[in-house]
Amino acid sequence: MDCLTMGRFATTVALYEKFRPPYPVEFFGSVAQRLRLGKEHALIDLGTGPGLLALGLAPYVGRIVGVDPEPAMLAATRRAAVRAKKAVTLIESKAETLPSNVGRFDVVTIGRALHWMDRDGIAVLFERLVAPDGTILVCSSNSAGDGRNPWLDEYNKARRFWSELGAGERHHRQVGAVLQPTRFHVTDTITVETTRQVSVSDLARRVLTFSSSSPAVLGNKAEPMLRDVEQRLLPLSCEGFLTETVVSTAQVAKR
Repeated sequence: MDCLTMGRFATTVALYEKFRPPYPVEFFGSVAQRLRLGKEHALIDLGTGPGLLALGLAPYVGRIVGVDPEPAMLAATRRAAVRAKKAVTLIESKAETLPSNVGRFDVVTIGRALHWMDRDGIAVLFERLVAPDGTILVCSSNSAGDGRNPWLDEYNKARRFWSELGAGERHHRQVGAVLQPTRFHVTDTITVETTRQVSVSDLARRVLTFSSSSPAVLGNKAEPMLRDVEQRLLPLSCEGFLTETVVSTAQVAKR
């Protein structure tokens, strides 16, 4: 993640936490049950952002470390940890440049950050970071793209229209391809689906949480973007609200 991209994410901090599709409480419970997590386990969250994964799993583990190169994201995690009354050690760093004395962990989580990481760098990182019987969890939470969100195609068209093409974008990386140079492989996938009501206004603001259409990138185009997205979605809504089916997944990888 370069300095320009980090600056873009700095302007998304408050928006990211509020408007991205959430990881539901049921998701964290399912992950903890499947992995049999306990207070004896240590967890490190790479690219922690505002700490959604780290704090979501905090009730189920002992030591927690969050890593992110963006100071504003770490500040958001720190505030959220205080609200949740959870102790979290925060490290300002790219995952690939973590100091060697950070230790080893039973659980290494990565959320919406895998596509920003250097593939060769994280291959080496995993080998020294994950405890002998440890687990890597690559997590995501997204609007279901199988037709159950009939407004999603129009929304994605709007996102593409307002995104800065080619700048700050990374293609989604398949977990298997990232793990290929390592001794790790995907052994299981945990999936939790939830449905909620979301306002057209909030969906429009979600566009601002992406690096290619952040407030720093859009500048004075942000307000026209919000109006345009709302105008596209309002005809598909019921009194300004849409039903969103969210699919939250954790791909489990072990040696």
